[in-house]
Amino acid sequence: MSELPRVYLVRHGETEWSKSGQHTGRTDVPLTTAGEAVAPQIGARLADVSFARVLSSPRGRARRTAELAGFTPEIDDDLVEWDYGDYEGLTSQEIRGRRPGWLVFRDGAPHGESVRQATERADAVVARLKALSGNVLVFSHGHFLRVLAARWIGQPAAFAQHLLLGTATLSILDFDHHNPDEPAISLWNDDRHLVG
Repeated sequence: MSELPRVYLVRHGETEWSKSGQHTGRTDVPLTTAGEAVAPQIGARLADVSFARVLSSPRGRARRTAELAGFTPEIDDDLVEWDYGDYEGLTSQEIRGRRPGWLVFRDGAPHGESVRQATERADAVVARLKALSGNVLVFSHGHFLRVLAARWIGQPAAFAQHLLLGTATLSILDFDHHNPDEPAISLWNDDRHLVG
C-alpha cells in the first residue's frame, strides 16, 4: 500500500479585500505589502518538510503567496475561491442588507456557485488529493479551503461555517491511525509562523 497523503493547506496572504471583508472570488486582487511580507515566513515554517506535490489556485494572490514562500506550484483550476456571482466585492454586512441571514455555505451565491457546485468541486479535489502519497502543499482561498476541509472529513459544506481561517495560516489534512477510512484535520488555522 502506498503512503497516505498529508495535505498542508495555506490560505493566501492578506489583500485589501480580505482586510476589508469583501468577498473575493473571480477578482484578482493582489497581495498587500503586509501580505507579501508574511509569505516568506510560511516558507520558513515549512523548510524542513519535503513535498511530493505543490499545488495552487491560478489566482495571483495564491500563486504569489506560494512563490514568495519559495515554492513553484502546479496550477489547479479547481482550487479557485468560491464564485460569489452578484455578491463579488461585497461584505457580509452588505449582502445581508439585501438578503437577511445569508450564509455562503448554506445559500451559495446568485449568478455564482451554488453550494452543490462548490461541494462537487471540493469533492473532486479531495478525491485527487487522497489518491496521492506523501506530503502535498496546497495554496488556495478561505471559503474554498473551509469547504475542502469539511468534505475531507465527510461533512457537508455547511460544516465549513465552523472552520474559521485567517490569511497566511497553515492547516493540515491527515488520517487518524494512518487509516484511509479515518480522514482527520490534524492542524487548523495555525499562525505561529507569523512574526510581527
